[in-house]
Amino acid sequence: MPGTTEHGGGRLAGRVALVTGAGGPNGIGFACARVLGREGASVAIASTTARIQERAAELRAAGIPAAAAVGDLVDSAQAAGVVAAALQAFGRIDVLVNNAGMVSVGENEIHKELPDLSDHEWRHGLDITLTTAFNVTRAVLPSMVAQGYGRIVNVASVTGPVVSNPRSSFYSAAKAGMVGMTRSIALDVGRKGVTVNAVLPGWILTGSSTEAENVGGRHTPIGRSGTPMEVAEVVAFLASEAASYVTGEAIVIDGGNCIQEYKGPSEGYY
Repeated sequence: MPGTTEHGGGRLAGRVALVTGAGGPNGIGFACARVLGREGASVAIASTTARIQERAAELRAAGIPAAAAVGDLVDSAQAAGVVAAALQAFGRIDVLVNNAGMVSVGENEIHKELPDLSDHEWRHGLDITLTTAFNVTRAVLPSMVAQGYGRIVNVASVTGPVVSNPRSSFYSAAKAGMVGMTRSIALDVGRKGVTVNAVLPGWILTGSSTEAENVGGRHTPIGRSGTPMEVAEVVAFLASEAASYVTGEAIVIDGGNCIQEYKGPSEGYY
């Protein structure tokens, strides 16, 4: 992580953030942790493997107070343990970014038409994206409500709530479910000092991006895939006091891809 960060200033000075799914060095979760830390937050990060300790060390090297926890967030007890570890490290949680989902380290993505999915594949696909967010949010919300302040940002996707792809039924269902959950919780806690929003990334260039996904990015109106940092900047706004009147929203970050009718090679129209 190049450079250093002078911690203490910024929009989130004095705040504490918990970011899940932050184990990958080039993913959205770690980008969120970096930007939230840059803005002054102390950051607790979590993933399913011990590599999360490497990310925490990178944050601390940049001058960001950081703590790390390992947990399978599909398991509600482990999710509660991750939240408890963050509270023990920093005393409070002001910001929650639910980024965990899609696949865990060592797993292969499953792309099948719905009739070919097993019961286990369907349930696991929903669990790793939607149940993880449910478990962590349920564990965090009581302390946010008690302190009268909180910002929850769910990292969903355009896939499901807005568009979809072939052989993506459980992923689409889980991400659409995340947006529905976002809106419902926003109504529950809106008068308790807590806002709840979702970001919906499109084609984002991460360490796990395929060439097909990169081609999709090149065919957006902007002409490229987005970056994790571009997603993180929107997350940081929603996590700040500047977004105090924004709740229950699903903000698309896709370079305009969803608004265009023509999605072929740029020479056809652009």
